[in-house]
Amino acid sequence: MNTSPLRAKRIHFRTKKYRSPDGLPTDICLFTLLSIPRQTKTKSLPLKQLAVLLIKRKSNTFGEQWALPGGFSHESETLDECAYRELKEETNIDRDVHIEQLKTYYKPGRDPRGWIPSVAYVSLVHEDLLKHAQANDDASDAQLFPIEEAFALNLAFDHREILTDALQRVREQMLQTTIAKAFLPDEFTLSELLQVIETVVPSFSAKDRGNFERRLLATTRRQGLLEPVLSADGQPVYSTEFSNSPAKLYRFTGFTPTAMIY
Repeated sequence: MNTSPLRAKRIHFRTKKYRSPDGLPTDICLFTLLSIPRQTKTKSLPLKQLAVLLIKRKSNTFGEQWALPGGFSHESETLDECAYRELKEETNIDRDVHIEQLKTYYKPGRDPRGWIPSVAYVSLVHEDLLKHAQANDDASDAQLFPIEEAFALNLAFDHREILTDALQRVREQMLQTTIAKAFLPDEFTLSELLQVIETVVPSFSAKDRGNFERRLLATTRRQGLLEPVLSADGQPVYSTEFSNSPAKLYRFTGFTPTAMIY
């Protein structure tokens, strides 16, 4: 049997020339919207609050400080597999939470143990998916923090920078995709939709609240995104669940515009 010269040639790598890391770490930034009933005598929407899942470290490095869940990858797993494993080990959150890569962080000095980059993941998920969060493995505690409180903490590593970038990503997703539907019933009022958007993107309120309905339902590039809920005889359906005044119900159609949709 003929052997290709390329196959026959044994390649010797100068392994001492290149530094081989023990495992590339991942850090996971999970956001959610907390629903808090209002204690009022009149009908009103429940309060919505943007929160992020943090763990308290149980380690010599940044010991007892709050941080994003995460850890080192194993040689036999992908980074996605590492992120899901660390989530499960540190917070008891399973794979039914969708996550996606955000960015790689690699500034020298970000980790006092040496030059250790990290790949960050991000997701905005329904609070029901995080209700079983509990500390385990290298974490002594796991909690959801309102976003303002999270930024007020002395976070470990460069996790404040990661949190800042992750927040910007979910704000872009809220305005450019139909991710809001994950936090709404199948049939909802425009006030409910607007509240979800404003909770993630506070600046949206000042700029667009007044023209929200007109821009969403009348402009050409957004037509078809929502449709009114109709009764059996073709009449619009209204709700008074959160307001004394009837509000028209809508639902998403499945159509997604290619530009910023709100």
